[in-house]
Amino acid sequence: MLPEKIVVLFDVDNTLLDNDRVVADLMGYLEREIGPQRQQRYWTYFEQLRSELGYADYLGALQRYRLEYPRDSHILAVSHYLVDYPFAQRLFPGSLDAVEHARRFGEPVIVSDGDVVFQPLKVRRSGLMDTFDSRVLIYIHKERELDDIVARYPADHYVLIDDKVRILSAVKHAWNSRVTTVFPRQGHYALDQKELVKYPPPDLSIERIDMLLDYDLRALVAAVSAGA
Repeated sequence: MLPEKIVVLFDVDNTLLDNDRVVADLMGYLEREIGPQRQQRYWTYFEQLRSELGYADYLGALQRYRLEYPRDSHILAVSHYLVDYPFAQRLFPGSLDAVEHARRFGEPVIVSDGDVVFQPLKVRRSGLMDTFDSRVLIYIHKERELDDIVARYPADHYVLIDDKVRILSAVKHAWNSRVTTVFPRQGHYALDQKELVKYPPPDLSIERIDMLLDYDLRALVAAVSAGA
């Protein structure tokens, strides 16, 4: 039997949007603007911040870079590049169709990790803010904020679509049969074999987000919620 109220939680980076492509474009731009050596310094700051904060902070890394190179005016161009980046062109093919497919039986909501400036900008400029009717949640560690997700979007059952098996596993452990986990194998996290073997398999694995359209989500949810 299908649960009465279903909420479908979509991740953003490498789930709906090709963030690996965004990073590759940024790397190329940085190398042209500030050179290979200083580009490497930027990514050093980026990884330091990610280790400290637990999420990607592209603009914060620019600030740290500026502290070391206060007279490098090229860094201002890099900030404009990030703010003006055409994120809508980096949506995966069929990603919006996948959202509409999920909308037929549940309420779609974005649940993403990230900083409080660049990640909302990415969601808005990609068009996802409008697609999801502003139903967007952005946390530092979303798997630690499940009670807040439930409070904001209560449901009898959840579907979580995310490219990180670590997060899928953590939410499955917390919600058990109350959640159906869907794993699109897109992006470098999803293809990291060392990471994949650490966790149990999700309820459904698909090669691309547009392959969600090939599945009867009602049947999948009914099976999982029944403990099948």
